[in-house]
Amino acid sequence: MIGFLRRNLALLAVVLIALVVAACGGEEEKKGGGGASAPPAEDKAIKKIEGAEGKQVSIGSKNFAEQYILGQIYAQALTAAGFDVKGKVADLGAEQVAYKSLKEGEVDAYPEYLGTALTSFFDVKVKDVPTDPDEAYEQAKAEYAKDDIVALPRGQFNNTYILATSVEKQKEYGAKTVSELAEKAKGDRLSGFPECRQRADCLIGLKKTYGMDVEFVSTQGTFEPIDEEQTDIALVFGTDGKLLLKDKYATYEDDKKLFPPYYISLTMRKEAADAIGPEGQKVIADVQKELTPQVMTELNSRVQIDKQEPEKVAADFLKEAGFIS
Repeated sequence: MIGFLRRNLALLAVVLIALVVAACGGEEEKKGGGGASAPPAEDKAIKKIEGAEGKQVSIGSKNFAEQYILGQIYAQALTAAGFDVKGKVADLGAEQVAYKSLKEGEVDAYPEYLGTALTSFFDVKVKDVPTDPDEAYEQAKAEYAKDDIVALPRGQFNNTYILATSVEKQKEYGAKTVSELAEKAKGDRLSGFPECRQRADCLIGLKKTYGMDVEFVSTQGTFEPIDEEQTDIALVFGTDGKLLLKDKYATYEDDKKLFPPYYISLTMRKEAADAIGPEGQKVIADVQKELTPQVMTELNSRVQIDKQEPEKVAADFLKEAGFIS
């Protein structure tokens, strides 16, 4: 319902603007004005790429809403360009399993976050990950190349980790930063994905950087453990759709800058990247330009709040952005 209201309000605004423009145009005609015509709207529609037909590529994703949406967006965009995207989107699981599947050729491509790649795959210490996203991308790109993996240009949004609680719990803690939270929440429960327990940019980093003394709760959910009172604090994502529910959830500032940049890159086996060529890679880059932090959060909310299927959300985005008619 929330997504429905947001989209209908946006449609109403477009209609009102169109009426105003039409009225102004009518006045100009009455006055005999010959002002310059408006420039034509940019044609962003994905065109069929010559030679794409018959070339197969498989797109995977990790195991949460944003990944499912991104996997579908990339798969549908390449399909529109004429490629044979087999299997559409495979759920690969956590990052180590996903990267193993990519290296072994079980899947041709999947979206991964720069901070995750550098710290989980390439043994870069969290404190050594560049804070500049372009530097982080170039470093990850070079490391991927050693495994014959091509990291396509990074996206626009930074899906960093965020600590969240219910609004009521924040009032109880009286904290706004992670440092303050660590002092107030000693012995309380912190939920996160299973791999968080071993990651330097997750539980290990929270303990080392902030001295956080918590009981770790392993879960596949983000906000669900808060809702079901299975945790006091949850590790969530910066573009999580439920962050729009500001009357329900509160977040805490990473004041010691523990979490590195988590910009997205579609990582692809070199053989597959060569197969789709520069034109296919440009399709991915063009689509990513429209995936701003605000847009990605909105798309996530359609799955997490409105309970839409990721495949539909991806298709709607591509149509709304003008990539597919």
